[in-house]
Amino acid sequence: MEKLNEIEKPSEAEVVINEEEIASTIEAQLVPILKKPSKKAKAEETPKANEMTQEEIKAAQAEMHDTYKEMSPLRLVARRFFRSRLSIVGLVMIVALFLFAYMGPVVYNRWGEGEIDTNAIVTSTQTVELPDGTVVEEVYQYDRGINFYAGPGGDHVLGTDDKGMDVFTRLMYGGRISLMIGFIVVIMETLIGVLLGGIAGYFGGWVDSVIMRIVDIFNCIPTLPILLIASAIIDGWIENGAISQSDQIYVLMVIITVFSWSGTARLVRGQILSLREQEFITATEVMGLPTWRRIFKHLIPNVMPQLIVSMTLGLGSVILYESTLSYLGIGVQLPHAAWGTMISLVNKEGVLQNYPFVWLPAGILIVIAVLGFNFVGDGLRDAMDPKARK
Repeated sequence: MEKLNEIEKPSEAEVVINEEEIASTIEAQLVPILKKPSKKAKAEETPKANEMTQEEIKAAQAEMHDTYKEMSPLRLVARRFFRSRLSIVGLVMIVALFLFAYMGPVVYNRWGEGEIDTNAIVTSTQTVELPDGTVVEEVYQYDRGINFYAGPGGDHVLGTDDKGMDVFTRLMYGGRISLMIGFIVVIMETLIGVLLGGIAGYFGGWVDSVIMRIVDIFNCIPTLPILLIASAIIDGWIENGAISQSDQIYVLMVIITVFSWSGTARLVRGQILSLREQEFITATEVMGLPTWRRIFKHLIPNVMPQLIVSMTLGLGSVILYESTLSYLGIGVQLPHAAWGTMISLVNKEGVLQNYPFVWLPAGILIVIAVLGFNFVGDGLRDAMDPKARK
């Protein structure tokens, strides 16, 4: 206890000195911190180095607008379409066929569509051996009246057919008829299909059932036997004078249209069934728009991309269909030219092997037409696909 008492306690003066030293040390450490400006204050006091003025912002926006112009849906579809090489090839094929069919007769007008070459001077050489052993060649020339199956040459680029008509000229006029029939039939079948398919898809119920049963009936009709019967009836009308031979083309268009519209009607009906439940159709009902306007003003335009693709792909099928009918003798007949009618010459004996220049060019043009329209149709289908990312 005595030892503990011997420990000296600090005096009051020493305690005050120690507290002053601690306070001065803390103050010395806090002063630099307090004098240092905060980040927020510094940010407010110093202007931003990257801050743009209003003039610079407007200039940048104008430059961006010039560089990246806003694209309309039509322009976007065209951009996607022309990125496809097959689409460009198909477009070139179609343009070349139109120029060949419509501008060709203007440039190459030496022969008419049904003009017959009657300048058929045939030269033949006959070798005769005389009794003394001398060989003599005798040259004969005679006029056979019609210059049929003449080979390609200066007078006829691709020769002549069995009637003495210029094959090259008839190819051009045949292209006019085939392309005209293709476009008119596709437009007619699209109008009928849009009308019936739109009504069936919008109203539904018994209206849809009746129209779809009619579509099923046309899909089940055996086309070829009906066409053969129709051909016999048309020939009887021509013989009786009820219709002229030139009107046979229009009858052919009607026949092809009657057997082709059902596919378009089914396509339109399926698209409208999915569109009629959308909000914009409900809005048209609330606005009190008439039914015909809802269908043809708001529903059908939304089906147009699919219709355009279907029409483009159908053009090749119609041209092939017309050529087949003309080949069977149901389609376009003389004196009019058609690619199918020109190919039908292979039915005659010896033409297939000996005269390929008569039927082969028409077959090549049919292949080019069908491939061209199919390529363009495939390109439009890909370009109008809303899910496409490219």
